Amino acid sequence: MLRRLHLHSTHKTIPALRLTALFFLFLSLSNYGNLVKAYVFIYAGCSQEKYDPNSPFEGNHNSILSSVFSSSSEASYHSFAIGNGSSTPPEGICYGLYQCRGDLRTIDCSRCIESAVNQISLVCPYSYGAALQLEGCYVRYEHVDFLGRLDTSLRFKKCSRSVNNDVEFFKRRDDVLADLPTAMGFKVSSSGSVEGYAQCLGDLSSSDCSACLVAAVAQLKNLCGSAAAADVYLGQCYARYWASGYYDRSSVRRVVGDHLNFLSKQEVNKYFFNKVKH
Repeated sequence: MLRRLHLHSTHKTIPALRLTALFFLFLSLSNYGNLVKAYVFIYAGCSQEKYDPNSPFEGNHNSILSSVFSSSSEASYHSFAIGNGSSTPPEGICYGLYQCRGDLRTIDCSRCIESAVNQISLVCPYSYGAALQLEGCYVRYEHVDFLGRLDTSLRFKKCSRSVNNDVEFFKRRDDVLADLPTAMGFKVSSSGSVEGYAQCLGDLSSSDCSACLVAAVAQLKNLCGSAAAADVYLGQCYARYWASGYYDRSSVRRVVGDHLNFLSKQEVNKYFFNKVKH
């Protein structure tokens, strides 16, 4: 289902990102240091509005993605704006950012961003706006200025099977979830057998980061209930918790929101094959 999103711009209103969650899987974790490779796919979203080949926007879009990749070898976050305040026609302006998970080494951040940049043009060809979230990093670009604008809309969630009648687990989980909104950027928390982490995008103020994480934690509780492990990704932050040593691959709920369209792994492979083939 498409929704209109009024981005604060004097240029035009573009369709909201049509989030297409291509596939997901849960992690097998014994502790925080055993996270899977940073470039596991989480979700992607593409605007329905397309730009023309060889247009001013294409050139600036390519420059943004090139800057994203080159900067990732030096910093874990950066934002960009190309074409604003110059002779570039309004339709050529491009804004973008990237961010790596706070615990990644610089070399792993750069590799993750390289993977994200390569994928985003395949998943969202000629789109005026796109976002792609991997396990360890995030890339987004838009025709309109989205930088620093709080967005707590749900992008993706996943929940494991439920834990029943485990008072100690719920106490520990609630301790972790209460701690995560205090993050200033990236935060890891643990209590007993429960661990978790959370992160905001670097363009948010401290107050907006806190507001986003409060919303993410509320979504974890509301959407995943008594799950032993859960992830929630909002527009500008995410939060995760899990019981140590446990991530259930077989009982993930494939229910997110009516604005998301899930594809099987086979459909994803077919999609990418067709893109490369043509």
